[in-house]
This record gives sequence, structure tokens and C-alpha cells, in this order.
Amino acid sequence: MQEIVDAVLSENADGADFAALPIPESYLGAVVLAEESDMFAGMDSRDKDPAKSLHIQPVPTPELGPDEALVAVMASSINYNTVWTSIFEPLPTFGFLQRYARSIPGAAHHDQPFHVVGSDLSGIVLRTGSAVRHWKPGARVVAHCLNVELTSPDGHDDTMLDPEQRIWGFETNYGGLAQLTVVKANQLMPKPAHLTWEESAASGLVNSTAYRQLVSANGARMKQGDVVLIWGAAGGLGSYATQIVLNGGGIPVCVVSNREKADLVRSMGVECVIDRSEEGYRFWKNEREQDPREWKRFGAKIRELTGGDDPDIVYEHPGRETFGASVFVTRRGGTVVTCASTSGFEHSYDNRYLWMHLKKIVGSHFANYREAWEANRLISKGMIHPTLSTVYPLAETGRAASEVHANQHSGKVGVLGLAPEPGLGVTDPELRQRHLPEITRFQNHNPSS
Repeated sequence: MQEIVDAVLSENADGADFAALPIPESYLGAVVLAEESDMFAGMDSRDKDPAKSLHIQPVPTPELGPDEALVAVMASSINYNTVWTSIFEPLPTFGFLQRYARSIPGAAHHDQPFHVVGSDLSGIVLRTGSAVRHWKPGARVVAHCLNVELTSPDGHDDTMLDPEQRIWGFETNYGGLAQLTVVKANQLMPKPAHLTWEESAASGLVNSTAYRQLVSANGARMKQGDVVLIWGAAGGLGSYATQIVLNGGGIPVCVVSNREKADLVRSMGVECVIDRSEEGYRFWKNEREQDPREWKRFGAKIRELTGGDDPDIVYEHPGRETFGASVFVTRRGGTVVTCASTSGFEHSYDNRYLWMHLKKIVGSHFANYREAWEANRLISKGMIHPTLSTVYPLAETGRAASEVHANQHSGKVGVLGLAPEPGLGVTDPELRQRHLPEITRFQNHNPSS
């Protein structure tokens, strides 16, 4: 493994050098184990600790399929799907791996008693399969997390509609929280040259998700001047959604959980901020009953901030806790676009406010290759910036996931793979210098930095 690291750090290594490197028979990865799937049985979700279920251990290096690439992972990051995997909710992921292995020729090796997690990476291509044409050893890459077969006609207008669409590192094995990984070659995109390895690895999943959800014809079709309510605006998804709204001429109304996060989003140029800790909203009276009076109070606060406007778009991902309020506050004819349910998967809302006011609910899941490529281009151009706040070594992946699970983070939490330290991998220092305050904003606002 050290030979790979030395080659990456060398200024003289070329594609032929990377192609000649010996491939280790095994590597270290962050895994959950099938035998521990019941370890949190009977516990409340909040009490389940990813640090107890995520283990760093050797795993065998898989053989490449014809359309795949083996990548040396320099860095990765924590997404909420890794949290779900690590607490075995809503169900253990080993069923995903078994179905993948049964249904796709050449995927049998994904069915293992371990699951290497992680749906982001930045790194260097080491090997490519026989059918790969556009990527060569030595290429500096990031990856989006869409694993798709495209053997059905359903996916050829939008690959997210393919019946064999899966999220790499969540519904497939050999994810990015590791020293090596295997991805389909059409997951690869150019690494932004002005960013470090860990900064580059922070954006793939969340930035692509936010782009589709807000901008794409497959999402809310945001236009200039739209008022966009963004839940969790200082978190992983929300921090990119906020930038996309600002970059696209929209008006973000950012909901955050404390004063520090309110200050953070204001530093991004946001004028309309709602601090839930100050306002004390309680959208649920109890486990079964919501409180419409709180919906109305919340809507009044939004109109106070916007000069009387209701949101054209609500950027939803908390789910159960907030969904009733989201449907209520959306303007007549507006759109609630949802991509997750981090507070619970069963949503309740008053349907009168949907059908009588002609509102829409749009489901949005990750992004297709074109959308992911366009979102990555915005990063590479310095128009959208990574929101990396903290970085952990691979050995502390469990601690990193626990931080995200407990909502103790801002922006994205990074994890180093083979990169020996943060701050490496920049090949365009001039572009970096022009945007350095924006690139490091979340790192500089982090109390532990």
C-alpha cells in the first residue's frame, strides 16, 4: 500500500507508473458485520452508536468487472446513508447485497458477511476493466454514487428510473470509506484541481442530490427570484442547497438548529435565517398528533423574513418531524421536493393544503450521471464550494459517523483514506487562492478546528 501512496505523492509518477504498481490482495475498509445486525435491537435510534458497529478491518480486493475501475481512495466522507447502515435502519443492508449478487451477472462477490460502506471518494485510478475507454491509470478522480445497469429501457431517459439503480457503498459493497474501492467507470468524474483530496471528497453525493432536487427538470425547476425554504441549511445537504439557491438567483430561507449555525449561513450571504432553538417550534403535540398552530406560527415567521412571501419551493429531507409544516407553508402552486427522511420515514400532512392549493410533492433521489457531472463542474469552476468542517483518519470512521448521527457537525465530515494528512492534492493553487475564504468557511467556523 505504501508504494501506492508514494506514487500519489510523487510529482513525477505518470499513468504507466500507476499501471505498473502491484495491487494488494487486501486493504483496510470501514465495515459493518452481518453477525452484528441485531446489536441495537430494541434501542431508540438516538441511542444507537455507529462507533460500536463500524469496524476497520482487512477485506479482500475484489476482481474488476469489464466496466469497472479500481481506485486508490485518498479521502471519503460521511453521508447519512452510512449512518443508516451503521445503525441497521430501516433494515440491515445485507439484503441489498444479496439481491444485487443474485440479480446481476458478475456481482456475486458483493454478497459478503461484511459491508464496506461509503458513497463518496477522491482518489487515483489504478486499474480499469476491459470495456473502459475514457479513464486510465493515474487519473485524478471523484465519484458519484449512482450504480446502474442500463439494460432496461426505463433508465434511458433518466438513469435514476432504471430498475437496477443502486447507491454505491449503501446498496452495493466495496464503498469509499476504505483504502481502495471498486466503482463503475461511469461513476468517475474529474477531481477539482484547486481542492485538496478531502475537500474534493466532500461534495459528490450531497451536491449532486441538491442540484437535481432544486435545479433539474427532474426536481423543482428553481428559477431566479424563487423563495426556497431549506431545512438543516448548515448540514451536509442543506449547505450545498443554500449555495445552489444563492448561485441561481433564488432567495434562501435557512432553517438551522442553533445560533452558531445561524451565523455560519449568514456568512454565506443568507439574509433570511430561522434559528429553531430561539423560536422553539414544536410541530408535534405528541407521537400521534401534530400542532397546526405551530405550522401557522412558522409560516408567519417566513413571511416576516421575506416581506410577505411564502416559499415557492421547500427543500425537504428531515421527513416525519417537519413534513406537515412543509406542506402547509408552501405557497399556492408551489413544490415540496423531498430526498430523505432523517427524522422518520412515515410522513403525515393535512392533504387539504395540498390538493385545494394545488401544491406538488416531488420525490427526488440522488442524481443521474449528467446531473452529477454538471454539479461537479460547478465545484470545479469555483462556483459552489465544499462545506467540509472536520476530517478524521480512517481508523476513526465510527467516531465521524457518530458525530453526524448526533447532529454535532456542520457541513460535511471528511475521512482520510490513503492520504497521510489533510491539505494534499491541490494542482491549481491559483484558483484555490481566489476562493480560499469560501473553501475553508466551514472549517474555520468549526469549534474543534
